[in-house]
Amino acid sequence: MGYSLALTLPEILLSASAIILMMVAAFAGDKAARLSTWLAVLAFIASALVVPGVFDIGGIAFDGLFIADSFAAFAKILIYLAAAIAMLSAMSWFARDGVYRTEYPVLILLSSVGMGMMASAGDLITLYVGLELQSLAAYVLASFQRKDSRSAEAGLKYFVLGALASGILLYGVSLLYGFSGSTSFAGVAAAMGDGGVSTGELFGMVFVLAGIAFKVSAVPFHMWTPDVYEGAPTPVTAFFASAPKVAAMALLTRVAIEALGPATFEWRQIVIFMALASTILGGVAAIGQQNIKRLLAYSSINNVGFALIGLAAGTREGVASVLFYMAIYVVMTLGTFFVVLRMRDEKGEPVETIASLSGLSRTRPALAAAMAMFMFSIAGIPPLMGFWPKFYVFEAAVAADLTWLAAVGIATSVIGAFYYLRIIKVMYFDDPAPAFEARRDLVSSAVILLAALFVSPLGWFALEPLSNASLNAAGALF
Repeated sequence: MGYSLALTLPEILLSASAIILMMVAAFAGDKAARLSTWLAVLAFIASALVVPGVFDIGGIAFDGLFIADSFAAFAKILIYLAAAIAMLSAMSWFARDGVYRTEYPVLILLSSVGMGMMASAGDLITLYVGLELQSLAAYVLASFQRKDSRSAEAGLKYFVLGALASGILLYGVSLLYGFSGSTSFAGVAAAMGDGGVSTGELFGMVFVLAGIAFKVSAVPFHMWTPDVYEGAPTPVTAFFASAPKVAAMALLTRVAIEALGPATFEWRQIVIFMALASTILGGVAAIGQQNIKRLLAYSSINNVGFALIGLAAGTREGVASVLFYMAIYVVMTLGTFFVVLRMRDEKGEPVETIASLSGLSRTRPALAAAMAMFMFSIAGIPPLMGFWPKFYVFEAAVAADLTWLAAVGIATSVIGAFYYLRIIKVMYFDDPAPAFEARRDLVSSAVILLAALFVSPLGWFALEPLSNASLNAAGALF
């Protein structure tokens, strides 16, 4: 038991921190909201430092329910850093409207406990518990601005569709258990390996993958994403677009490789369909968008499609490319959303239209330069860092004899480049719109600067260590 508890130390630390901060909220009220946020950031840093599997081989806890390996370690460190940075964006945003509450960092912490369990799940039960813990906190976060009808609507939509996805997932879990006789990933894989994939196991696999696909916003389970991203408060949207995406992609990868390994031929067809549909729809549907948050929602769907191309390879290099893709994607996405957080008119009211970015290069040149850097990078234009994740997933697909899939992915990336370049055109060539509010915010300025430096050619210094770390993490699944 002591060994198992040691392997779950990050989750225990985050859970204890959440309970302590709830007590702080009960006794100190919202006056302690900023202090609670910084304490939560410290909790994330401490948890990242004690993640098992970074400097050792990790282990298996609670008789296979929980796996602490280098794959989980890579995902968790990325999740904790993304959650901490996204949480910092909320302080100044909510404080202006007087609605920043001490419960906010508590919800982020609890959601991150669920995300950690998703990355370390070794059993269908752990998978479901982690997914639900992450989701329940996310439903509240989406509707955090209670007096804003859009936020309330976003929370309700997310809750209803999330409940539907949970039902689909549970049905798949019950089918897999019924036909394989086990809920552990190893047991399911052994059952499929011994007697081949039965019809019941095939149906169970489809339902489980559909339930997880909802969490990664893969087409055709993407319906909630644009509405929730637009309606939720912008700091919450920044969180949704980063940490939970990493957790869900890590979970999908582990389930596909470890639990459904003997059925690679079957699940590969599902993943290829989701990858193609996501890259095409994410690219085409974003073209007509006028709201920057809706556009970024379709952009996230588009990027998930590219990451799934790496997973479709089903090889160690393919899994490594998925991890590498998510690491770069998180930096680009958080940088972009921190720029969006700066989009406020002279009265301090948030503006979200793409038209409001017109002429930004003349009114706020530094902000425009950072946004242009992020847009070029997400479009995958060299020599920026955003080029390398796409290169690695396409390389993994070609090595797995899926050259045609890589070719389609390259073609659809051209579609996506159109709307990223459109934003740059609006900022640099259109007549200036009313200038954004000039307000100093050291935290967001620091995040934007660091993210811009990372996606610039200076980020190449991180290429080799990040590539080696992702390859080492992927090796844990094979």
